[in-house]
Amino acid sequence: MRKLMLAGSLLALALTGCGNPSANGDAQSNAAAATIRWNEAAVGQLRKAIERRAAHGLDHMRFAVEGQVGSAEGEKALTQSALRYASAVARGATDPAKLQDIYTIPRPEADLRPGLAGALSDRKLDDWIDSLAPQNDQYRQLSKAYLALRGSGDKAAAIPDTKPLKPGATDPRVPAIAAQLVASGYLDRAEGQGTRYTPAMVRAVQHMQIDYGIEPDGVIGGEALEILNLSDADRARALAVAMERMRWLERTPPATRIDVNIAAGRLAYWRDGKLADTRKVVVGKPGKETPQLGSPIYRLVANPTWTVPRSIQNGEIAKKGSAYLRRNDMAWKDGWIVQQPGPQNALGLVKFDMKNEHSIYLHDTPAKSLFDEVQRQRSHGCVRVEDALGFAQMLARDEGILDEWQKARATGKESFVDLPRAIPVRLYYQTVLFDDAGEPVVRADPYGWNGAVAAALGFPERQGYRLRASGNDIGP
Repeated sequence: MRKLMLAGSLLALALTGCGNPSANGDAQSNAAAATIRWNEAAVGQLRKAIERRAAHGLDHMRFAVEGQVGSAEGEKALTQSALRYASAVARGATDPAKLQDIYTIPRPEADLRPGLAGALSDRKLDDWIDSLAPQNDQYRQLSKAYLALRGSGDKAAAIPDTKPLKPGATDPRVPAIAAQLVASGYLDRAEGQGTRYTPAMVRAVQHMQIDYGIEPDGVIGGEALEILNLSDADRARALAVAMERMRWLERTPPATRIDVNIAAGRLAYWRDGKLADTRKVVVGKPGKETPQLGSPIYRLVANPTWTVPRSIQNGEIAKKGSAYLRRNDMAWKDGWIVQQPGPQNALGLVKFDMKNEHSIYLHDTPAKSLFDEVQRQRSHGCVRVEDALGFAQMLARDEGILDEWQKARATGKESFVDLPRAIPVRLYYQTVLFDDAGEPVVRADPYGWNGAVAAALGFPERQGYRLRASGNDIGP
């Protein structure tokens, strides 16, 4: 299968070497930073910079150049116009905390006034504004792809809906369908050759149909094509949202950290600025979404117990009866249902405790089969880690507490091992991945969260198929 890389993971690597958006301003002299002086040439540069806003996916938004040279009020208005656009490029044109119920991921620091003053003094306003955006290949590829698509309009789907495609049929549309299935993660590239609708392709389509709540008959009709076949306008919209989400992220994230892309169901572990490990994760299902958090891991819990949250206890477990509780090592304790340590425990054999008020954390799971799913939005909100024991072993070794961790594991009882230092974790949402050639690939928007961002960026509303909540797994 064509290798797809997470936008956020590669982005973070590229950003590690980038300066903070305020750095250009800090490099200017105090005298330059103290005074903002406008002239007609600078106003022209500002207008040209704003005219190029499509390179950042901001062409659906209005950034007016207000004010004029020659008066204090006019130049104040010009300064405000410049800072407004500079902030959109440096930190995002939208506020994620206002678009999402929960968003606590650190954003870039951007003290833009000194930088603006220095840029005006050096007569390099347009260069300075360009420098505020993420300076990495992934952002540039998104920009290039967006510029290529933005002018195409809302074209008809590339794969025409001429007649239903049934298993075993031969059809000239099959290569295009196979390409979309490969890009979406449902089909291995080697299984998508030729013009025959093969059993392997049928299974991939059925899997996709199940994920989106469509009758899994394997027939490719209008509904399946709507999922597979985005218009150029749809792709452009997704690319603009991806750029905006990149601008939200700080340019110099912690060198040692854990990044989880909720939309892709992938984890990336960074150690001293280098990508040390990647693995699959299972995250919250639609309706029980994993929030976008910046929250550190501060300890490992060996052989954890699970105190069932009230929502799961009252809605899913309490009515199952005492026999169910006994089979799953559960018992009532002080008005709560508590599951004892062991292989059946919903937290598995390790929990990664995090500091946040939303009771969100990483953990193991006995439901290993979920890691084989393409769309891994299946939990009640917490993050289940593939081979969590191996990951805990890795963290314990890297943090110098391996002996302590192994002793805690051997007890068979719930035991807590503090990390010498907290490891930052970012739970973010990015629906654009990159293939092995560095080209952006638009993937599913499982929570439909791109819609609010796109609307705030000025894009028209789009209705499409959403991933459906499925499964009866009771774990967190």
